[in-house]
Amino acid sequence: QVNLVESGGGWVQPGGSLRLSCTASERTFSTDVMGWFRQPPGKEREFVAVIRKNYDTPFYADSVKGRFTITRDNAKKTVYLQMNSLKSEDTAVYYCVAGIYVSYVTNGYEDWGQGTQVTVSS
Repeated sequence: QVNLVESGGGWVQPGGSLRLSCTASERTFSTDVMGWFRQPPGKEREFVAVIRKNYDTPFYADSVKGRFTITRDNAKKTVYLQMNSLKSEDTAVYYCVAGIYVSYVTNGYEDWGQGTQVTVSS
């Protein structure tokens, strides 16, 4: 069973924008921290951004700072990733994550979504 459901992926040209959404179900272990990882083709899964329930300073990978913005709506148990100025190297499957603590590694999160494809190309 999937406890996190993503939406919003797709194809966009370089320089374009996309917005991803992820909603947690009642079965999600913890939504104290929610966010995103991604896996580019042929590469390892990597940290993108996370945000804590208290809305304090989000955490971003250096590669997306200034271009991506993570926000959340606690009432809806939903986290969003606004992606602007997209580049071809942002092409990846994007995974929503949820857990108790902020972690930059994959085993730091108890729940994962199934992933949504983002393709940036002309």
